Amino acid sequence: MIAAVDVVDIVAPTPAHFDLAQKALKAGKHIFIEKPITQALDEAQALIALAKTQGCLGQVGHVERFNPAFQAAQPHITAPMFIESHRLAEFNPRGTDVPVVLDLMIHDIDIILSVVQSPVKSVSASGVAVISETPDIANARIVFENGCVANLTASRISLKNMRKSRFFQKDAYIAVDFLAKSVEVVKMKDAPTTPDAFAMILQNAEGQKKQIYFENPKIGNTNAILEELHAFAHAIHTNTSPVVSLENGTAALEVAHQIINAYTQS
Repeated sequence: MIAAVDVVDIVAPTPAHFDLAQKALKAGKHIFIEKPITQALDEAQALIALAKTQGCLGQVGHVERFNPAFQAAQPHITAPMFIESHRLAEFNPRGTDVPVVLDLMIHDIDIILSVVQSPVKSVSASGVAVISETPDIANARIVFENGCVANLTASRISLKNMRKSRFFQKDAYIAVDFLAKSVEVVKMKDAPTTPDAFAMILQNAEGQKKQIYFENPKIGNTNAILEELHAFAHAIHTNTSPVVSLENGTAALEVAHQIINAYTQS
């Protein structure tokens, strides 16, 4: 079957990703591989090297990059200095073959790495195994070299589902609800000399006045899974780097393992 296709889509359980991807790449096939790219970091690095040798492209299925809410918010997220994300899910035995960090939190790790664009300086974390053999709840704090701090929480034993991230930057706050596909943008600008009667004005201790503006970006009615596949097909046709490359997937995996190591050693 591999010989009959141009691209192999790997949606097997995480422990099987490396062997299947390696087999496809050795056959000279492009690969689309679900997140996380692999279970171990050295496996992901081996896939990058093999893809280069074979002249093949690979994309990792970090589907939240294609969530219409995140795509609508992206132009507003310019230089975040504090990020808070919550990804909570009801218990599902599928995915418990890996820690919650690799199952759920890795989505937010990838999103954060894509917008911060700065090396990681330090990672601290805690995790608790409740039902599974590996942690079902985890919290991590990532500090970047540019001063940005990200606080991430993931749980797969919650009573309700939640997928929200908030981005704070100078004079702006952006909230993204990945589940409801909604975005809220709050910006502050210097208040005009004669503000509108209904304007929201804040004044700090130094007497500086700021006006608050609310924006609701238009969110497209798109299918994120279909969009990521279209994007990969476009990358193959144009021989350009995929939106979420194997290198991107590996970067997210590396931070995920830093988090796992942090709570394992604590």
